[in-house]
Amino acid sequence: MVSAIICAYNEEKTIANVILTISESKLIDEIVVIDDGSTDSTDMQIWNLSKSIPIKYIHFNKNMGKGYAMAIGAKKATNEILLFIDADHKVKDLDCIQQILDPFLKEESKSLMVLGYTTIDFMGLSINPMKILTGERALLKSDIEPIINRMKESRFGVETLLYLYYKSEGKTMKFTHLKNLKHYTKYHKATFLRATRNYITEVLEISITAIRNSPLMIKYIRKTMCV
Repeated sequence: MVSAIICAYNEEKTIANVILTISESKLIDEIVVIDDGSTDSTDMQIWNLSKSIPIKYIHFNKNMGKGYAMAIGAKKATNEILLFIDADHKVKDLDCIQQILDPFLKEESKSLMVLGYTTIDFMGLSINPMKILTGERALLKSDIEPIINRMKESRFGVETLLYLYYKSEGKTMKFTHLKNLKHYTKYHKATFLRATRNYITEVLEISITAIRNSPLMIKYIRKTMCV
């Protein structure tokens, strides 16, 4: 049983497509949508879709940060496998959902996190040097319950926290390239100055989360050295 969790903040251009595509997947048993205090029409679009699509909808009156939204989504989800999908994508088909969930369906590991990443073309190569920060991932609810409170405080550093935690605990991580998923950068969604400011904010929040959770990395390094 799989719960899809979609966290959105001012994603009026893409949120409907993401929800509609997720709702068509036979692999998804529950859809949890969190509006993290949007100031555009995101809330209205989710509300309208909820009239025809079974959605567990949570609305925040103010922006609480991605980590907080993901933590609340995980708490509200009723299934053991959690599939996190960012709201700022153009989903072309359902292959990406199948790709991320396949390892769980094949029962490759009991403690597993599958990260689905997109790439950009650079000098003929498809690259993504920051794929550990992808928003598309599947994991077990029981695996992240010990760090739910830390997730709430991590804001955009939540993916960094998850990476450090899984590494420090020796849990399995698997990466899969989602070729049919198009990611919209902040420069597609906002003015140059605003998008740049948002990116700087993200970097700061990621850095703060990494520093706060440095004991996890130290634990991972020590564990690696002892092997």
